[in-house]
Amino acid sequence: MATSNEIPPPTVTPSSAVTLQASQRSKSSKLHNIPILKKALAEFVGTFILVFAAAGGSVLDIKYDGIQTLIGSAATSGVAVTIIVISTGHISKAHLNPAVTLAYAALGHFPWTQVPIFIVAELLGSIAASFMVKAAYHPFMAGVTIPSVSVGQAFLMEFLATFFLMFVIIAVATDDTAAGDMAGVAIGGTVMLDILIIGPATGASMNPARTLGPAIVTGRYNGIWIYMLAPPMGAVLGAAIYALVKLPKEE
Repeated sequence: MATSNEIPPPTVTPSSAVTLQASQRSKSSKLHNIPILKKALAEFVGTFILVFAAAGGSVLDIKYDGIQTLIGSAATSGVAVTIIVISTGHISKAHLNPAVTLAYAALGHFPWTQVPIFIVAELLGSIAASFMVKAAYHPFMAGVTIPSVSVGQAFLMEFLATFFLMFVIIAVATDDTAAGDMAGVAIGGTVMLDILIIGPATGASMNPARTLGPAIVTGRYNGIWIYMLAPPMGAVLGAAIYALVKLPKEE
């Protein structure tokens, strides 16, 4: 039996649900009103931070004889994604990844007219970060994602890892009933999980931009087509599957 000192659990009433939906619509409306150049700059900076962190961590691992370890590599990229989503998600939704941008557009969450601008910004951010890593850690340069397994295995791993990632992204970023306030933590955690699962086999790119920048700087393009095709395909499927299981909105 409850006593007078106990606090009853909060209840979700129809009015509070309406308020939540109105708040989500307001945030979405504000996002649509942000100039495209500001969004593109946020994508450039966000992707720059991500690739610099991921590639720079790999360089340190080589320079200091495996000091980072697989767990450290996963944490570096996961924490980077978390802080970027928290700091720029309200500006551009922090795609940081052409595969994510394409999946958003394919499922109707992002205008196709802005896709080329976002992808160019993401690719330029990656290339700039890769050159900066080379300058900062010269003569060391790493961070290139090259498969150490068969082509078929690498393709499947990158496909599945990006599927997992996009399933989580589309849930926390577009579903009013998901834990939107924890989006950065959920997405960063998924990146960490994916790296722990497939990192030693493929480099766990999940992102064409993440792969292309270091490849251009080092001139190493081994199996690059895998990283250009598998992540977008996995991302689109992940977004589509979440659309099937998504709970209907309450009226």
